Amino acid sequence: MKLSGRDAPGYFARPEPGRTGLLIHGPDAMRVALRRQEVIAALIGPAGEEEMRLTRLPAAELRKDPALLVDAIKAQGFFPGPRVAFVEDATETAAPAILAALDEWQEGDAQIIVTAGQLKPTSKIRKAFEGHTNAYAAAIYDDPPSRGEIEAQLKKSGLKDISSDAMADLTALARALDPGDFRQTLEKISLYKLDDPTPLSSDDVAACAPLSTEAELDDILNIVAEGQSGEIGPMMKRLRAQGVQPVTLCIAATRHFRTLYAAAAHPGGASQGIAKLRPPVFGPRRDRMLRQAQGWGAAKLEDALGLLLETDLSLRSAGQTAPDGAQVERALIRLAMLSRR
Repeated sequence: MKLSGRDAPGYFARPEPGRTGLLIHGPDAMRVALRRQEVIAALIGPAGEEEMRLTRLPAAELRKDPALLVDAIKAQGFFPGPRVAFVEDATETAAPAILAALDEWQEGDAQIIVTAGQLKPTSKIRKAFEGHTNAYAAAIYDDPPSRGEIEAQLKKSGLKDISSDAMADLTALARALDPGDFRQTLEKISLYKLDDPTPLSSDDVAACAPLSTEAELDDILNIVAEGQSGEIGPMMKRLRAQGVQPVTLCIAATRHFRTLYAAAAHPGGASQGIAKLRPPVFGPRRDRMLRQAQGWGAAKLEDALGLLLETDLSLRSAGQTAPDGAQVERALIRLAMLSRR
């Protein structure tokens, strides 16, 4: 039987112990692995693996010895409780062993959990699980988690009191990060809020969200965007001392102003534009960039991007004679002056 995308998350959290088995397949190995971990943990409990109620079988071994899976589902351990025979990374070469185990399964045998990559509708394994009266097949796609799934993960992490702004930030973050990275971020947030009774805020999410590689350039970019031309010189000296190259700074400035332009030019206004950014922007940084986008406006940001494009072309020109650092510093000062008009 097929598990629909709507029903699958609920089943993964509360699987039925009397089923013959479950096939989880999809193109994203991380998403498949996380769902498999969730299902197996729900079936055998936290001590199941220690009590040897979980048998792991790489699919490659089934090709050599097809009887391994049947033996695994029939074997009785020393500890009572539900058992799982897990087949990892199944391909069509493992189909004979898996189909034989589905036919041999009887009530009381270990449940068969199979993971696989993307399977075609004609796959023997997929057709066997989808056509079985007591087994399920679930396809995992690259869709971001729903609000309900995020709330369930937050509850597991011990986070219950969450502000609306924080939930909006987490939803945006879930769309931008891989599932494994998002789960690690939630774990980091739960540790960050340990013994803190206050609601989870947008600032808390921002403090725990992964930082971009251009984080050290944020200060000078904000200085430029906010028209503080007098502070550009000292900041440039500091960045040069840190080894930041002029071309890197020019690229970062172009990206920053392109982001501001995307927000300012949004048909619904800068507030909606900043909420649609990918990767998302969080907390105080989001508020600051929103003020910058509103202050500049789309027309002036177009002029700013034109100036940065000219500077970038000049840096890459074979005939230019002015020092790169001086050219970039002059461009940043001109941008800061432009913001005051």
